[in-house]
Amino acid sequence: MRAESINPLSPRTAILKERIAETQDTFSLRLSLQGDGFNFRPGQFNMLGLPGIGEAPFSFSLIDKQKRVLVQTIRQAGNVVGALAKLQKGRKVHFRGPYGNGWPLEKLKGKNVIVVAGGIGMAPLRPVIHHLLKHGNEIGAAYLLYGARTSTDMLFKDDLARWSKKINVLLSADEVNEQGPLQVHEGLVTTLFDQLDIRLSDTITFTCGPQIMMKFVAAGLAMEGQNPRDIYVSLERRMKCGIGHCGHCQIGAKYVCKDGPVFRLPDIRKYADTLL
Repeated sequence: MRAESINPLSPRTAILKERIAETQDTFSLRLSLQGDGFNFRPGQFNMLGLPGIGEAPFSFSLIDKQKRVLVQTIRQAGNVVGALAKLQKGRKVHFRGPYGNGWPLEKLKGKNVIVVAGGIGMAPLRPVIHHLLKHGNEIGAAYLLYGARTSTDMLFKDDLARWSKKINVLLSADEVNEQGPLQVHEGLVTTLFDQLDIRLSDTITFTCGPQIMMKFVAAGLAMEGQNPRDIYVSLERRMKCGIGHCGHCQIGAKYVCKDGPVFRLPDIRKYADTLL
């Protein structure tokens, strides 16, 4: 879906309502979008930037249609992000989008659901969790498996504790340097598969995170019996311009920004060695 704009390159204005420190190197921007149209789906992305500095693609970590507020969770890296990190409340930023497709939430009805996140990949999956909480009576068992470099690096810790009261939340970290209200297991996120108590043949999986993580998540679940057609991955990290002009995200005949960033595993399997 596209925002209601004649020229997809024309930016809209968003106003910074709040900047939230998430971890030592990650922050969230709570933005109020100006103008008409507020049609966003979990898994889509937008371009956010400042005049004279540049722009970069980011996914939505929260979509509040009633308040016309979007939240973007960003890791410190590069000049654009450095400038965004210094913004004060009330500052205007340029906003283009939304672009791409989103997570196929309509396919979850009547299915078990596994959400596998790695690091900053938790951000674009956060709206999926909100959907599961809102529509829990329409789905089977729901699991969130979240892995990070260290337990300190985990995003949305308060949310994780709250979500665990409604869905199964399993956490892992390469290095466990602190424990919170939820136990964090030491190791890769794939080591949490042993704790899944569902039939994978009736399950849909959404995963986003480092490419190597998604590769082993997809391979591991397929080996355990899940149909690859029920595994969806996000290649959001490959975006550049957002509308397929620069070719940076091209994979074969597809463009991640136009045909993705969410793909069903079989649709990109022949590129898996270079993509995942």
